Amino acid sequence: MIVTVVSMPEASATRADAAQARARLATDPFVLVDIELPTDADADADGEGAGAGADAEPSVADRLGLDIDGLDWFGRADERPRAEFLGNKAGFVVPVVHGDEIAHLHVVVTDTFLVTVHRGPAQLTASAKELLHERPADPVAVFFLLLGESLGTFRRAAVQDLVETEELEDGMFEDRRPEQVYRLAQLRRRAALLHHFLRPFLEVTDEVLTRRMMSENFPEERQRLAREYQTSARLVLADIESLQEATRRAFASYSSLIAGEQNGVINRLAIVSVVFLPLTFITGFFGMNFTFLTDSLQSRDEFWLLAVGLQVLVLSISLYVLHRTRIWRRLREDDW
Repeated sequence: MIVTVVSMPEASATRADAAQARARLATDPFVLVDIELPTDADADADGEGAGAGADAEPSVADRLGLDIDGLDWFGRADERPRAEFLGNKAGFVVPVVHGDEIAHLHVVVTDTFLVTVHRGPAQLTASAKELLHERPADPVAVFFLLLGESLGTFRRAAVQDLVETEELEDGMFEDRRPEQVYRLAQLRRRAALLHHFLRPFLEVTDEVLTRRMMSENFPEERQRLAREYQTSARLVLADIESLQEATRRAFASYSSLIAGEQNGVINRLAIVSVVFLPLTFITGFFGMNFTFLTDSLQSRDEFWLLAVGLQVLVLSISLYVLHRTRIWRRLREDDW
């Protein structure tokens, strides 16, 4: 467990152990604590996180001496996004886009301290430390900075994927390739994941913040921060929904290109069938041993006159129809 303690208002970060962080939480009026826990793979490699010994390990809250009854999920792996207010403290599980994955940041905030817990390195906490130079007034203001940075990770991911989707869609009209469909499927899955993780979190936070803003004890400054967060959250959700719509549109464009090519092939097959239809008719007609055929068509000239004449007549009519209806010209334009 790696513990980083940030002193405010100086915004100076120092490494500490659990005992030192516990002492600072008990005495300092404004302190921020960031805790990095090992990932599941790292814990297994170190021999932790399994067996009876792992069950006896104290929780993160116990190590820091936090009185957070009702927030027993704090620091526990595989927690869903949530937002809970209990008296003078609040607990959140905040989703964060970290590379190609979506991680979760556990947060407990009161009027005097803010504690964050994450498994493995978290880009969000590193970025938030830079925001501390804005000199936030209290840990609650720092918490809203964290929420804003969390939304920023989703916004950047959605915008980047949206630009890539539009580039793929433009490229399909110039040179369609199978790998484009595979990448579009990945982007569509990515958009679904972004929406799947962010939408439930926004719903619970919106419900909790709206309820808190209705309270007379909720300061005006915090109400302003909450309203700004809600506005930003709706904009980010709109960006993700735009990404979903763009991926659906790109798939529709790809399907339209495929359908257009298939229509061209079908038209060519129909033309070839019309050209060779007289030959098919002649072979079928003369293959029937009727008395009229065997008695009336006795010379070779009569056979060739009927066979070739009928073929030339059908070809002439077909070419005339193609020329008059400009079907052939449209087929040539489709090739270009």
